[in-house]
Amino acid sequence: MRLIFPRSVKVSNLRIFLAALTVLAACAGPAKLAPNLILETDTINRDTVAFSLSADLLGSGAANGDVTLWSLPDGKTVRHWRAHTGSVHGLAFLAGDRLVSASYDKTIALWERDGTLRLRRATPAPIAAMAVYEAQDLLVTGHDDGAIRRWRLADLQPLSEMRVHRGGVRALAYHPSGLYASSGYDGATYVWRAGETPRALARSPSDARGLVFAPDAQVLYGSGWFKLFRWHVADGTLAVLPTEHHGVITSLDLTADGRRLASISRQTDSAVQLLDPATGATLVRFQSHELCGTHVRLSLDGRYLASTSDDATVRVWDLTKTAGSP
Repeated sequence: MRLIFPRSVKVSNLRIFLAALTVLAACAGPAKLAPNLILETDTINRDTVAFSLSADLLGSGAANGDVTLWSLPDGKTVRHWRAHTGSVHGLAFLAGDRLVSASYDKTIALWERDGTLRLRRATPAPIAAMAVYEAQDLLVTGHDDGAIRRWRLADLQPLSEMRVHRGGVRALAYHPSGLYASSGYDGATYVWRAGETPRALARSPSDARGLVFAPDAQVLYGSGWFKLFRWHVADGTLAVLPTEHHGVITSLDLTADGRRLASISRQTDSAVQLLDPATGATLVRFQSHELCGTHVRLSLDGRYLASTSDDATVRVWDLTKTAGSP
């Protein structure tokens, strides 16, 4: 369930209403490790979150197209601007003072950190997922028309496109070795390299909502209703692992060493957890959001964990200061 309110409705006036909806929607769970920061704006439904390369800034994109930047570790608002006319489904910091965003409004855009637009590129279909690898000057987008499109990151010039799914793309992953993965509303999950025909992996019991490669690219992790999916890339076989989540796990992110998997869920749960990627067991339980979760991200240095939710907040945990965290 997604709740989208007019921009004129202030978040501060919705707190009691959101608390009531928490009970009705059954999205909230028991409080665990409290966040170090709870960041708010007047924007409802935050869809994505990203850390700068040095983890001194945190960015978030929202359902109304807004992008907000906060400084870390103090959580002060640095910039807030309308970046798109549709939901922001991809956001990444680049070297220097730049960002890239992708939206359901069918556009991708390059920005200065002060919100100045450098370049906007129209695409053929709404964008549902984005992956970036700046070292290879590569931007990859997954679309509602089932296509995966590759772009040159420096100037957003198109490189290639390939229709992979029957129906929209749900999730997208890229590994620096040149391996791509995508999942779709058609229930299929594929892996491939540039120039190859996508190869179907064993079908998961529900659509994969999040995808991330292990550091060695031998394993692809995905998530669905209650479960963690673990594909062996070489032969496409699948292990379905139970988790403590009680809803659909919408987003995943993996620590650099591949030993801990951040996750967040929604629908009948809003739990934020660190999982054992080999078993699905919970390693750390974080405080749940007030409404359904949307996205989770770890900083490159492993210090911070951030999550977003329909409750209009971004929550940040400093894993070096949170008792009980790894």
